[in-house]
Amino acid sequence: MTSTAPPKSGAREAHPEHLGHVIFIAAAAAMGGFLFGYDSAVINGAVEAIRSRYDIGSAALAQVIAIALIGCAIGAATAGRIADRIGRIRCMQISAVMFTVSAVGSALPFSLYDLAFWRVIGGFAIGMASVIGPAYIAEVAPAAYRGRLGSFQQAAIVIGIAISQLVNWGILNAADGDQRGQIMGLEAWQVMLGVMVVPAVLYGLLSFAIPESPRFLISVGRDERAREVLKEVEGDKIDLDVRVAEIEHAMKSEHKSVFKDLLGGSFFFKPIVWVGIGLSVFQQFVGINVAFYYSSTLWQSVGVDPSESFFYSFTTSIINIIGTVIAMIFVDRIGRKPLALIGSVGMVIGLGLEAWAFSFDLVDGKLPATQGWVALIAAHVFVLFFALSWGVVVWVFLGEMFPNKIRAAALGVAASAQWIANWAITASFPSLADWNLSATYVIYTFFAALSIPFVLKYVKETKGKALEEMG
Repeated sequence: MTSTAPPKSGAREAHPEHLGHVIFIAAAAAMGGFLFGYDSAVINGAVEAIRSRYDIGSAALAQVIAIALIGCAIGAATAGRIADRIGRIRCMQISAVMFTVSAVGSALPFSLYDLAFWRVIGGFAIGMASVIGPAYIAEVAPAAYRGRLGSFQQAAIVIGIAISQLVNWGILNAADGDQRGQIMGLEAWQVMLGVMVVPAVLYGLLSFAIPESPRFLISVGRDERAREVLKEVEGDKIDLDVRVAEIEHAMKSEHKSVFKDLLGGSFFFKPIVWVGIGLSVFQQFVGINVAFYYSSTLWQSVGVDPSESFFYSFTTSIINIIGTVIAMIFVDRIGRKPLALIGSVGMVIGLGLEAWAFSFDLVDGKLPATQGWVALIAAHVFVLFFALSWGVVVWVFLGEMFPNKIRAAALGVAASAQWIANWAITASFPSLADWNLSATYVIYTFFAALSIPFVLKYVKETKGKALEEMG
């Protein structure tokens, strides 16, 4: 029996003179991840100012903050098809334009309603960037460096979150600690939202400096240009004809999974799909995005000075970076499942201590000193353990755990569940906090604790297994 697969082109490591160029390409594409993180978290600095400016209650405020997630879900759901039609680079450029327009519109809103509209536009750009960046890097990166270059996206996201909090803190200090203080004829919160124009324009400019994906070029019959790009990123020693043949063969042999492939079992979806949905929901139901969307509001609600609250938001985001680096180091060493369990235990401790600290009555508008320090340290502990585990591990699991024939469709359903869960937490927190802040954190602690038996019983380790082994 003869094989229809093309011959292998051998080891495909980028040579040293090409590696710098490949790193530049991956870093430029990861700017979408930076904007993902920046745009997601920058609103943290404007929450209380928006409440004051438009004189709205917690429920309406929550909808303005959370409405961007609707755009995120739509952008993520449509980005793949758009990229297949017009190319990865054009998709990045559309995303950059939408980030820019959203930043300008959010900085200069006429009313609460158009502020919400601009946030949906920004959310659409986030959704696109969340899909296109990793896909493009995976298609361009040489196989020997794909894992490390692929991690640029997650690193860029957490750096974007940190930089947004640092910029917010700097702008607040320039406005003498008043979120509605005047800077350049605008209120401070408007400047915070408008500054995103700078990285958005840079992202757009960088997109003109990097090549289109060889995979897309081959799909539209531009084989010669695909050969040029492959030579740029993989070096002079590869057999370009063989590489093109490999890509063509892979594209032809791919199974285009559809929604109906996921159906089966006793509860509508196949069991493995429910495990993926469960991972996505637990990742959000521990309340992680409260730390990135509302932390300044949270600290101010227990008596922390606004300037200090913005600083604590920045230190939390630095802890997020440190935890992400730890996860990137250990996810292939100790495995996905042990890391998830370690993270769950740490999150239970951090969230439980926060719930305890917030249960005390305020004295002169502030938490008692001991409880205040416990709450602050526990918040950082929570973010650290989330970042070194569930923040990274869930995405690794979702990329590996599904059988080949349903992977794409199952990943889409799990990602959609994640956006919905994110929306539920983001939209509910202000009202829940008004009701009982301590009880709100008890709820998050409960979900962190529940994630432990869920992982032990239903999640299988994927470390060291080929994708073809998943069944």
